[in-house]
Amino acid sequence: MVYFMAILVIVALLAFYMAWNLGANDVANAMGTSVGSKAITLRQAIIMAGVLEFLGAVLFGQEVTSTLGTKIADPALFATTPQTLVMGMISVLLSGGIWLQVATSRGLPVSSSHAIVGAIAGFSWVSLGIEAIDWSSVGLITIGWILTPIISGAISAGLYGLIRHWIFNQLHPLSQLQEWTPWLSTLLLSIFGVIVLPTITQPFSQFLLTERKLNIPPHDITLFITGMAAIALTLISWRELANSQIDNQIQGLFAKFQVISACFVAFAHGSNDVGNAIAPLAVIYYINQQGKVPNDQLTIPLWILLLGAVGIVAGLAVWGEKVITTIGKNIISLEPSSGFCAELATAMTILLASRLGLPVSTSHALVGGVVGIGLVQNLQAIKLSTIQNIAAAWLITVPISAAMSAIIFTIANR
Repeated sequence: MVYFMAILVIVALLAFYMAWNLGANDVANAMGTSVGSKAITLRQAIIMAGVLEFLGAVLFGQEVTSTLGTKIADPALFATTPQTLVMGMISVLLSGGIWLQVATSRGLPVSSSHAIVGAIAGFSWVSLGIEAIDWSSVGLITIGWILTPIISGAISAGLYGLIRHWIFNQLHPLSQLQEWTPWLSTLLLSIFGVIVLPTITQPFSQFLLTERKLNIPPHDITLFITGMAAIALTLISWRELANSQIDNQIQGLFAKFQVISACFVAFAHGSNDVGNAIAPLAVIYYINQQGKVPNDQLTIPLWILLLGAVGIVAGLAVWGEKVITTIGKNIISLEPSSGFCAELATAMTILLASRLGLPVSTSHALVGGVVGIGLVQNLQAIKLSTIQNIAAAWLITVPISAAMSAIIFTIANR
């Protein structure tokens, strides 16, 4: 018992280290375009991302964490040797954290999902052989990785193309923006409402039923809240357009929309990527409490979600500036309107993946969204050297993480 408690404390520290590096690298995806388009300052980005990342991790971090903890390596094969799984998960945290730190020091927005999945596969292979890896789950996750930038880029390009055609290319773009504001407000808030609010309104609906005898379906509450928020955002936006200076009225409004969409990306990132830091800790805690390996479902204690959330926020605050600069300035120059489209596309893609329990890459989604803007705006404006560096980092993350995890596991078991 004392041995396992000591191991648990060490693993908690390693999970915090992993979350720290994840915050320094991946959270830049949430706010990079907003900083790059000068919609907000770096200090404001760190504060806003910190709050939203924390909420996303605590409220929605369960599903992806469970997937990483039970779906990559087949838990049944470790049933007689849970200590092997414990050492493997320690190797995963070390290798993933080290690689993210190296990438962050070079300003490369790599995927923590790639790092963790590769690390789990690496130690599983050397410990029990290739059959220890659940290849069907790995295949499904890989398909998600491939589709993520494509879907995000398509949404971003489509939305930006519509905005350019129906607003910027019209004879009176300001009048067109006033007409489009209700639709943009509804689109922006509906994404949050449809994907996020049901989880929040479900317990409230249950409370009304048991305490007040009011049978109001959760989706009705969601529709009401989303509708009221869209109306409020529209009215506020119209007032801003009426009161602002003529030179930057349109981009000024899109800057505000972009900040809201950036908040959604931060929330989405917290919900999806916190599992990359805490899944190994959750597995080890389960073994410590139950004396056996987890099956196909893993319940994550609140304190573990909180640990991951705090680590992410701390890493962003201390070391997040380099990757924010890469995302926001070094791929393509962004204006608030284009940054809004890229971030909204990213939020849609990642939140949907979180609801499905897929550990997709926020880096993939946002880079895909930014490139989608470039395809519509000006293909020559895309800085291909930056894209090549990012793509190379993506490609080598899985094999490097797998190799590092396998080496650490082998050394630890000698």
